[in-house]
Amino acid sequence: MPRSAGLSLPIIPRRYQPPLPVDQLIVAEAPDGEHVPMDVVFVGGGPAGLAGAIELARLVRADADAGGSLGDIEIAVLEKAGALGEHSLSGAVVNPIAFRALFPDLADADFPFRTPVTAERVYFLSERRAQRLPTPPTMRNHGHYVASICEIVRWLGEKAEAAGINVFTGFPVASLLVEGDRVIGVRTTPSGVARDGTPGPAYAPPTDLTARVTVLAEGTRGALTQAYQQWRGIRSPNPPMFALGVKEVWESTRPLDAVIHTLGWPLPPDTFGGSFIYPLAPTLVALGIVVGLDSPGLDLDVHVLLQRLKLHPLVRRYLDGGDMVEWGAKTIPEGGYWAIPDRRYGDGLLVVGDAAGFVEVASLKGIHYAMHSGMLAARTIFEALKQGDTSSGALAPYDALVNDSYIMRDLHERRNMRLAFQHSTLYAGGAKAALMTLTKGRFPGGKIDAVADADVPRTNRAAPPLQPDGTLTFGKLDAVFRSGNATRDDIPSHLIVGQDVPPDVAEMYTHMCPAGVYERDGDRLVVSPANCIDCKATDDLGPRWIPREGGSGAKYRTM
Repeated sequence: MPRSAGLSLPIIPRRYQPPLPVDQLIVAEAPDGEHVPMDVVFVGGGPAGLAGAIELARLVRADADAGGSLGDIEIAVLEKAGALGEHSLSGAVVNPIAFRALFPDLADADFPFRTPVTAERVYFLSERRAQRLPTPPTMRNHGHYVASICEIVRWLGEKAEAAGINVFTGFPVASLLVEGDRVIGVRTTPSGVARDGTPGPAYAPPTDLTARVTVLAEGTRGALTQAYQQWRGIRSPNPPMFALGVKEVWESTRPLDAVIHTLGWPLPPDTFGGSFIYPLAPTLVALGIVVGLDSPGLDLDVHVLLQRLKLHPLVRRYLDGGDMVEWGAKTIPEGGYWAIPDRRYGDGLLVVGDAAGFVEVASLKGIHYAMHSGMLAARTIFEALKQGDTSSGALAPYDALVNDSYIMRDLHERRNMRLAFQHSTLYAGGAKAALMTLTKGRFPGGKIDAVADADVPRTNRAAPPLQPDGTLTFGKLDAVFRSGNATRDDIPSHLIVGQDVPPDVAEMYTHMCPAGVYERDGDRLVVSPANCIDCKATDDLGPRWIPREGGSGAKYRTM
């Protein structure tokens, strides 16, 4: 394809990324006269938001049973998917510690897990061979469970509704409502808007909900969280870093008897990442690949990498004769300890789960951190409500609770492990990570500085094309169909694209997006917003993502 005149490689993605529309996401307006009053609103119906709401309801109920004076507290969970679990995608090996704390009267057998992890294997791959490696401590999963995150979220939702929590699905939040420095509630997105922005025949206006405390549990690269941090000048020691995970669920003709992780091929040696294969049932496996978005490859395509992975003999033997039943993609926070925001609270606001970056990438775990952070937020909110004070000072103890928990202890122990790979090859980074594991993070000491993904220079590697066969390997549009995406074709674009995108940058977007949202037509970038499954990859490196009509995007069933 022709290059635009005057554009030289390498490319810095930041130069072509539009700013986040903070004035659209943070709105200094009084709530609508028909607003819905709540005491606490959790934005996001994933594990963090639901666990927090359940814990808060439990504390309120216990207070009432003990004759406390708090009284009735209205708790709401707002979820952008049309049904709980439809936007939940994860690697799905779960540490049960948070479930045991949230439901102390239940046994592991009562939780919505598939199977216990009884065996695990780690391989280093070349294109045709698989070399078995010793399982590093971070990848030892005995005592953990393979699970479907969709099923976990639906189960938690049932528990939340049984506890009297108001669970509203199909209600993305478009804006935080603020008064001075204080968050006083949220405004949902409208629905039924025509492509030109005017109300269509099925138009429904936005809804305002007021709250004494708003909890942002919106997941990775939440637009509201980013806007709030920018508005309040909240930083982190290192810039956040992210990976893109692309995953498939297969009906298999060959049972898998272990959790498998791989390193190496098909990733380039200067790109951080790896793959996994998990047994969900005797004839059902989940496989995926997670790749750092700080890769220097301009034409890095994570969806294509997953298709190549399936051609490897180690992987293919579980898929031949089977059927791919579901596909999905999601970004994952990878910055770890040094990328956690300096402050996760404000006047009337707390941030939990992936939105705060609570993911430990060395073990590819975040579900139990998300749930535990939601529970710690609930305990902080309960005490603040009891005091009648939900100011920044009253909510500040949340940070202390998190800092004293296993969340930050784990992240601190592995604080430089991911960062060791940003400036090194896979082999050198692996050697450093091994020393960090042996010394529990004491080597090398201090902080390894990171470069934000969008500031990493990119060059074209001329990666060979892949021709999907429609049986084992699939193109992006076929994959999006398997995600259950039923977004209406005439939806307005929720993607903010920079001005005058050069052809090389447009080409980068076509590779970066796993869902085929971006295409290059000559020197022109074509955007198909209805294809988007809200993975947020381009929000990290290119066009910005903002909340859109409820029920849009993927409809995962077993992810």
